[in-house]
Amino acid sequence: MSLLNRYDDLTRRDFVRSAALALLGLSCAPLMGFTGADASAKPITSPRRPTGKNVIYLYMSGGMSHIDTFDTKPGVKEQGPVQTIDTVADGVRIAEYFPLLAKQMNHVALIRSMSSNQGAHEQGNYFMHTSYNLRGTIRHPAIGSWLLNYSGRTNPTIPGNVIIGGGSNYPANGFLEPKYAPVMLGRATDGLKYSRRAPNVNDHEFNQRYAALQRFNKDFSARVPDSDVHAYQDVYDEAISLMKSSDLAAFSLADEPQKVRDAYGNAPFGQGCLLARRLVEHGVRYIEVELGGWDTHTDNFDRLDDLTAVLDRGMATLLQDLDQRGLLDETVVVLCSEFGRSPEITDTQGRNHYPRAFSTLLAGGGIKGGQVYGATDATASLVTENEVTIPDFNATIGYALGLPLETVVHSPSGRPFTMADHGQPLMALFG
Repeated sequence: MSLLNRYDDLTRRDFVRSAALALLGLSCAPLMGFTGADASAKPITSPRRPTGKNVIYLYMSGGMSHIDTFDTKPGVKEQGPVQTIDTVADGVRIAEYFPLLAKQMNHVALIRSMSSNQGAHEQGNYFMHTSYNLRGTIRHPAIGSWLLNYSGRTNPTIPGNVIIGGGSNYPANGFLEPKYAPVMLGRATDGLKYSRRAPNVNDHEFNQRYAALQRFNKDFSARVPDSDVHAYQDVYDEAISLMKSSDLAAFSLADEPQKVRDAYGNAPFGQGCLLARRLVEHGVRYIEVELGGWDTHTDNFDRLDDLTAVLDRGMATLLQDLDQRGLLDETVVVLCSEFGRSPEITDTQGRNHYPRAFSTLLAGGGIKGGQVYGATDATASLVTENEVTIPDFNATIGYALGLPLETVVHSPSGRPFTMADHGQPLMALFG
């Protein structure tokens, strides 16, 4: 795609968003993208049974240090001042920063052998979310869009793909249809803004505007039979359906008991985890909650005190809550970052970008908890056992969801793609 065409595409997206606000008093329409997907399924078969239906994806933006969190190396100088603690899972030890999560590790599979070929933030973020390298000619779909493309929504009246606190570089639906794009929320406590009719637009005016829009679209669609034109109409139809849905209450954290809200913590990430649980209960298929600030080139250890406290409380409470409500088997919980951080400690007490080795966590969806997969050497510098690529990691998430990993989807230019770029799921994680 040329630079000019990319700008044209963004202009079309902005037009639809602005038109929705001006004509209907709405501004929650998802970003637009390309269309055109066809597939022929070749599902992976296995005696193991995945049970996942939904995903809660906890993204540690900036590059979470693996040696300071989930791959500690007691006794070596590279470890610095961080101590290691036992967990409820036999033989699984993690950093002292996670006393609450240590009590939930029986639900978690810890992968210590991740490796990436992308050491810059934007490229690493994109690779982790899509399984493909960032290119100027095409945008690939993120996992949430793949999930909706293959499996559809559980609840058709509210968004099936929600990002909480995500950045502007999120790859979204890529070349898939606009209906698979995520709804972006700044903060969980803000709810779904502008999802109700504007107060200065009464029912009569609203119906008049929408009727006029439908007449215009019907005439225009007849003269311009283009898939993007139909996609624009879908945005309005879905927005109106959302306005009338009783499930809008899912976005209101005020409906939760204060005791529950306090358990997750008052930080935006903790409240995002709580909202993610509520959305799963209402049939939202994919929810991502971002916790930024992990780019610790300086003052790594001081900054980890705050970051890990927020992560520990939010994720541990989420796992416990999902388990007690009987939702963990059907919900794949993911914790990941774009890469790790260097075992070497800099002169400014920081750690640099390090894609060669890092850690991730998976829980739910049929994944067996209380286990460690893969290993690094004595200083967490190199993977020494069961190296896991980004496509393999995403294929494991897809397998846990029962998605057809070998199904080919074609971009508008006719190029074939699969969800995880032919990555292979880690079958050893499934009990």
